[in-house]
Amino acid sequence: MMSRLSEDKFMTCSNCGAYVTPSVRFCSNCGAAVDPDATRLARVQASALEPTIDPDLEHTIFTVRPTMVFIKTGYALAVIAGIALVFLLASLNVPATISIPIALALLLIPGYYHMRRNMVRYTVTDSKLQIDTGLVARTTRNIPLSKVQDVTVSASIPQRLLGFGDIIVDNASDVGGSTVMHNINSPRHYADLLLRELRRWH
Repeated sequence: MMSRLSEDKFMTCSNCGAYVTPSVRFCSNCGAAVDPDATRLARVQASALEPTIDPDLEHTIFTVRPTMVFIKTGYALAVIAGIALVFLLASLNVPATISIPIALALLLIPGYYHMRRNMVRYTVTDSKLQIDTGLVARTTRNIPLSKVQDVTVSASIPQRLLGFGDIIVDNASDVGGSTVMHNINSPRHYADLLLRELRRWH
């Protein structure tokens, strides 16, 4: 049925280009005789130009990671502490070849948390919530949207002031319980996007 409708859509008059019902012999717009071969060729060419749409293709709604606020703050504090340490060690006559590497080592602390942050990724598609954890060895947990029962946003006063919070997803999957998307920027925005997709399943 879909194939026939697609063909009928591209039945056009070879003289004026107006739509022509497949059963007629003359164009109702210009009165020219319908050329079956030309009409068939136009139909095939138009069908070839149609994009192929895979109904099973999954669409990503959004992908998000925990906020970078703590990481950026950590780097800033590490730089300030490193500079202060270099001056302190210089006042104690410690050579720069020793003090500078020690100061740079302070950047390893926020670097560690930056790496941990990049090990977590939340992806919402039109069919599931996907949680990826790990850096080299990666673990993926999938929660079908059809199993999600509720979505809430939780934010403490400091989180609200800094513009991030937690998104709590209650689900009835095999594992059950709640899944928390920690420290997400603009959590209400992403919660609304998730709730919009849930309406298609409930």
